[in-house]
Amino acid sequence: MTAAPSLPTRREHDLLGDRDVPADAYWGVHSLRATENFPITGTPISVYPRLIDALAAVKEAAARANEELGLLPAQKADAIATACQEIRTGKLHDQFVVDVIQGGAGTSTNMNANEVIANRALELLGHAKGEYRHLHPNEDVNLSQSTNDVYPTAVRVATILAMRDLLRAAAVLQDAFAAKSIEFRDVLKMGRTQLQDAVPMTLGQEFSTYAVMLEEDRGRLSEAVELIHEINLGATAIGTGLNAPAGYAETARRHLAKITGLPLVTSANLVEATQDCGAFVQLSGVLKRLAVKLSKTCNDLRLLSSGPRAGLGEINLPAVQAGSSIMPGKVNPVIPEVVNQVAFEVIGNDITVTMAAEAGQLQLNAFEPVILHALSRSITSLRQACLTLAERCVVGITANTEQLRAAVESSIGLATALNPHIGYTAATAIAQEALRTGRGVAELTLEQGLLPAERIAELLTPERLAGPARH
Repeated sequence: MTAAPSLPTRREHDLLGDRDVPADAYWGVHSLRATENFPITGTPISVYPRLIDALAAVKEAAARANEELGLLPAQKADAIATACQEIRTGKLHDQFVVDVIQGGAGTSTNMNANEVIANRALELLGHAKGEYRHLHPNEDVNLSQSTNDVYPTAVRVATILAMRDLLRAAAVLQDAFAAKSIEFRDVLKMGRTQLQDAVPMTLGQEFSTYAVMLEEDRGRLSEAVELIHEINLGATAIGTGLNAPAGYAETARRHLAKITGLPLVTSANLVEATQDCGAFVQLSGVLKRLAVKLSKTCNDLRLLSSGPRAGLGEINLPAVQAGSSIMPGKVNPVIPEVVNQVAFEVIGNDITVTMAAEAGQLQLNAFEPVILHALSRSITSLRQACLTLAERCVVGITANTEQLRAAVESSIGLATALNPHIGYTAATAIAQEALRTGRGVAELTLEQGLLPAERIAELLTPERLAGPARH
């Protein structure tokens, strides 16, 4: 058997020595070592395209700032900028190969970006990949920068852009619940506290609460994202700006804001900003809040649709797939169930972000890679959960109107509505008698002569029972 021919390589050098890199790879020796050192998740950073686009935006802004300040020749700056623009259109994302979880505070991610951009820029200048004497990953692409300001800035830009997608998805779900609250505004039902009959309400009121909860959380998410707009680009290693020229921080920020269209601001204290992850903790906490409330909502949907014969059976969720491999006709609430599981993941991710932020030491937090990973997973999963819940479940929910009304008419909770008119003691006795005999509250009240039929009918109308806020 003949050996398979070896693929062409090029030789690259770093402080540890020489290594052969595939000749057609845009990444280089630093990325190669990172792939060997961090075989952790098997998930490359390219799985987060927002991060790759953000890295390219930061590198383009840095190149333009260095050009403006006289540190980088226009020809090199143009080549770097063009390479970055190509990346932001989706090109070369497969060349970002390092694992999302890595030691070194994101250095491997930064060097992966430096190498890909440098090698593409070399091609644009008419040179071969790896001919770094013409344009270097560190000397040119990383000029006036450190991983410690590039990586956090890119993470923030990526997070802002991803959050916009989540906010739009949450609005879709909010609108779906709001539409159902209008559709069900006249459907009377029993409200429950502690899973026991409480007082009547409308199904529309019940669904309106889900819309309001989402509206509140969208507001809190928007507030949390505002904190992420503060960046430390120009801080270099620890916030002192060492090796960056005077005016670089503001110049780079201005270019980055223009490239991304985001109202970014430079932190007032770059030393503090380089080590502090408080804004990520804040955002993660609000993501957890949204997850908790979404999960509670899905618990309600599963409970209200339970049955269909032996449960509450008040609403019907759309059937989207067969529910059992053994029980014919069974349909499960699989969409709320998957959203529940997303919530569990987000809550766990919040613990990860908390511990990673707490673990920072002195002038740097080395654990922002796992913060990025956790936040990105939470944002992406929540976005998909909101859209899936809206489109595959909420819009198709129907009400079992007659069953809901029958439950109201037979419930001892009606005694609460009569309480102000016949007194608590009499209402309690009526409720106990109704529970013991199975007869209706209205029937017993009339039989005992406590109120005339016309007054009972008036007091038990849906308009009065559900209150003035039922719409």
